[in-house]
Order: sequence, then C-alpha cells, then structure tokens
Amino acid sequence: MAGGRREKNSQSSIRGSRIAIAIGIGVVAGCIFAFFFPNGFFSSNQPTHVRPLSKSSLEVDLSSCESTEKINMLKTDIMRLSEKNGELKKQVRELNEKLRLAEQGKDHAREQFMVLNEPHKAGPFGTVKGLRTNPIILPDKSVNPRLAKILAEVAVGKELIVALANSNVKAMLEVWFTSIKKVGIPNYLVVALDDVIVDFCKSNDVPVYKRDPDKVVDSVGKMGGNHAVSGLKFRILREFLQLGYSVLLSDVDIVYLQNPFDHLYRDSDVESMSDGHNNMTAYGYNDVFDEPAMGWARYAHTMRIWVYNSGFFYIRPTIPSIELLDRVADRMARQTNVWDQAVFNEELFFPSHPDYVGLHAAKRTMDFYLFMNSKVLFKTVRKDANLKKLKPVIVHVNYHPDKLSRMLAVVEFYVNGKQDALDSFPDGSQ
Repeated sequence: MAGGRREKNSQSSIRGSRIAIAIGIGVVAGCIFAFFFPNGFFSSNQPTHVRPLSKSSLEVDLSSCESTEKINMLKTDIMRLSEKNGELKKQVRELNEKLRLAEQGKDHAREQFMVLNEPHKAGPFGTVKGLRTNPIILPDKSVNPRLAKILAEVAVGKELIVALANSNVKAMLEVWFTSIKKVGIPNYLVVALDDVIVDFCKSNDVPVYKRDPDKVVDSVGKMGGNHAVSGLKFRILREFLQLGYSVLLSDVDIVYLQNPFDHLYRDSDVESMSDGHNNMTAYGYNDVFDEPAMGWARYAHTMRIWVYNSGFFYIRPTIPSIELLDRVADRMARQTNVWDQAVFNEELFFPSHPDYVGLHAAKRTMDFYLFMNSKVLFKTVRKDANLKKLKPVIVHVNYHPDKLSRMLAVVEFYVNGKQDALDSFPDGSQ
C-alpha cells in the first residue's frame, strides 16, 4: 500500500513538472512573437496610425484659417493701395504739368518784360508800333505721343482743321468732310467721340483720332447734346496746342468753299469768325445809351461788338491761347447752365479790374463776308445780286436749327450753281 502511494506521488510530480515546462515554453514563445510581430501575426503590412484629437491640433487648424483670412485682407489692402498710388501718380503728373506751364509762362513774361523795359527811343510820329504777336510755345511731344504721330502725318505747316463729332451729327459730318475734300484741303482731322464715328470716318478715308478712355469726357461725348460737346473742345484742343500745332477749330455745321488757310493773318492768339451781320456788329461800334433822368449827362457812350463764334476760330499755340482754353474749360466744369460761347467771349474780352485779371491775348475778327454765318447769307446776301456773286470761304449754319437741309442748299447754290437753291428758306427759324 505504502509502495503504491509512493509510485502515485512520483507520477503526479512528473506530470506537474511537464505542465510547468509547457507553460514556460508558451510564455517564452509569446514574448518572442510579441517582439517580432508587435501588430499581430495576421495584421496587414501597412501600419495604421490613429492620431488622437487633442487641443493642440485644434489650435493648429484654427491658426491656419486665420492665416488665410489675413492673407486675403492683405491682398485687398495691396489692391486698394495700388489704386491710390495710381491716383497720386496722376495728381503728381498734373501738378508737374501745371508747374511746368507756370514756369514757362513766367519765363515768357520775363522775356517780354526785358524787351519792353529795354530803353528805346520813340520813332517819328506814326511809326511807333507795339507788340502784337505772342511767340509760340516750345512743343512737348510727351504730352500725347500717339496724337503727335498723327498730327505729324496730317498737318501742313504745323496747322490743321479740327472737328469734334459723335454719332448724333453723322449726317452733317458727311457734308462737312465732303466739302473739304471737294476744295482739296489735305490738313484736317476728326476727333471721334464714339466708335460709330471712328468706323464712319475710316470707311470714308477721313483722318480720325479717338482719345484714350476718359470717363468724364467719354460720357459727355457719347450722350451730350451740341452745347455739352462744344464745351469739350476746349479741354481737347489743349493737347494740340501743347504739341505746337495751330488749330482751326470747326463745328460740323459748316460748308467749305475755299481753303481757309489762304485767308488767315496769323498775327493774333485767336482769329475768329463773328456772329455779327454787318460792319458795325462784326467789327465794333459806339453805342450811345440814353438816360433822360440824368439831364445834361443823359448820353453815355458804350463800345459794343457782337460775339466771336466759338464754333469756328483759329488759335495759335501760345501761352495766352492755352490760358484761354484753361479758363473756359475750368468755368464749364464748375458752373452749371453756362454756354461755352458766352464763357469764351467773356474770358477773351473782359478787361482786368479789381479782383479780376483779364486775359492778355491778341485777337482778330475774320471778314464776315468770307467767313459767313447763316444770318448774313439768308437775310442779306441771297437777296443782293452783287453779294450773291461773292464766293465765301465757308458758310456756318449757326443761326438756324434746320442745319442739314440748309447745308445741302448751300452746296447746291455755291458748288452746283443752282441759283434758286436758297430761295425756299425763311430768313429766320420760323
């Protein structure tokens, strides 16, 4: 019995040792597998990384959004500053131009001062003559290189006819340039205020120029009526004068019958046709004003002249001429309901007086029979057998609203020889 128990104890001891060894081997094997295959024996070859959502990662995302917004804000600021910089550059250019002209005017004034103050003996009676013709300015091609190139090709002797036109006056413009071609005048140019006129001129082989875009000028040029468009010419003409060219400014309600450059004196800053209809009104007269209440001094003598026509005048590139254009353009821009012709004449004729400095410009009135307005033609000339034989240089249909029909009648009478072409029209606009 005792021997059997010992044998039994010995067998259970051996079995326990084997179990312990097996457990030990399993632990060791597990450790080995855990070391070489940390992600599991059956896991994929690509490890999966799971980044925990932390406070720091949220801060990074938020800062990224804020950076994008800042960049957009900076871009907006840069664009705004660039526009402002462009405006400032434009203002600087304009101020430099004013300064240059001021200096130029000052130099011109100094030269005249030196000439006038240089001691001179007065000559014999009737021989003394004052200064009449102002010197032309020094041309500045940098003002408008594109226009300078066009003028170099079109002008003759540094002078040319210039007309402004938009599509509202297309029919009259055709009569205008047809008459110019008929006479054989080569030096003329149309300043087109819209693309319709550009195409129309090009299709008719008419020299044309369209200015660079300008919001203020373009809006008036495309939409404005006759008076509004007339006001533009003083701003536009300035560049022509700065480039050193004399301009015969012409409205389009004009028929050309001779070359006007053969009939100019060129001794004044401005040489203009008159709205007058006889020697007195065109060239000036002593108009006596009667005020009976003044008794012995009831008669006051006044000097009168009918206005120059701002639709046809010859202007030389001088300092007084440019000052005239600046004065008129400035008043037209600042004052409402003003007529460019009235402003043109006021600036040209009003003398200096307290609080006002008048324009020191020389002026000449054109022969009113050669540079004829429509009042002279329809009220006087067509009714006089001798005057009907006279061939004017131009006829300006400025006194009548039925412009196109009267222009065509002028062509029929003077060009085609139809003697009764003018007879059906009334003297005035009734």
